[in-house]
Amino acid sequence: MNRIFSGVQPTGNLHLGNYLGAIRNWARLQDQYDCIYCVVDLHAITTPQDPSELRANTREVTAGLMAAGIDPKRNIIFNQSRVSGHAELAWVFNCVARLGWLNRMTQFKEKAGKHRDNATVGLYAYPTLMAADILLYKATHVPVGEDQKQHLELTRDIAKAFNSMFGTEFFPMPEPLILGAARVMSLRDGSKKMSKSDDSDYSRINMADDADSIALKVRKARTDPEPLPESTDGLEGRTEAANLLGIYGALADKTVQQVCEEFAGKSFSQFKLQLIDLAIAVLAPIGHEMKRLSEDPGHVDQVLSDGADRATQIATPILSDVKKVVGLT
Repeated sequence: MNRIFSGVQPTGNLHLGNYLGAIRNWARLQDQYDCIYCVVDLHAITTPQDPSELRANTREVTAGLMAAGIDPKRNIIFNQSRVSGHAELAWVFNCVARLGWLNRMTQFKEKAGKHRDNATVGLYAYPTLMAADILLYKATHVPVGEDQKQHLELTRDIAKAFNSMFGTEFFPMPEPLILGAARVMSLRDGSKKMSKSDDSDYSRINMADDADSIALKVRKARTDPEPLPESTDGLEGRTEAANLLGIYGALADKTVQQVCEEFAGKSFSQFKLQLIDLAIAVLAPIGHEMKRLSEDPGHVDQVLSDGADRATQIATPILSDVKKVVGLT
């Protein structure tokens, strides 16, 4: 069976954008692929972290994955730092990747901003660790959004360069898995992505929210005075309207055009009642399960430990072979 590797940052406060953009799709992939899902805590420390928050966020994200339907018995769920092979292979790849390749990475430029000289080496070398994450398991497919396509291309470049340097076909070329994930915007400003860093909690629906919180946030979501259009053409320039219809469509597994046809001519007050019912039906059980899991951190830690053991069983022989190819053993 083809193998998927994907990682999620332990940033805490998982929200609707995380769920519709990635996590829901991951749950659906487990019937078709051998899946490895990693909470990438080594990536997280490329920027300063409070240690206690990092531990708590790692547990919260793990609980969110399980609550959303990712079965830790059928898949491997673990946090990256428990498998030392990630860091070991990343160093080998640091000695394969070229500075010119890393200098082209737009994400580093965005995160470092104007203060590049103060950015950590880890933030700069983030893409080589990402390549190690994927290739340590010889993953064949990686679910990616637009912001990660460049990093996957670099992973393929590193795999090709390694194979060429040592005259081998050791690493496969992982393929991108484009899942058509929904792009979810802020409930308070349709021009901004939904984000946990937004000052207003009303800008997002958190995966841990209960039914009352979900209903309140949808009611307060910004709209416009016009009725809902008959087609997507009528959403041009109406960012908040487009966002809410997109959220409804994603939750209902319908296209935005189908949602327009269903609610054409209705007011937002009418539409929001339907969106509240749908959002609660889909998300409230997830929030309830996340709460239950958060009250049993020992169980979450055991899932991570078991997942790390299983990940290590796959990674160890691959890393051992890498060391032989390179001449380290």
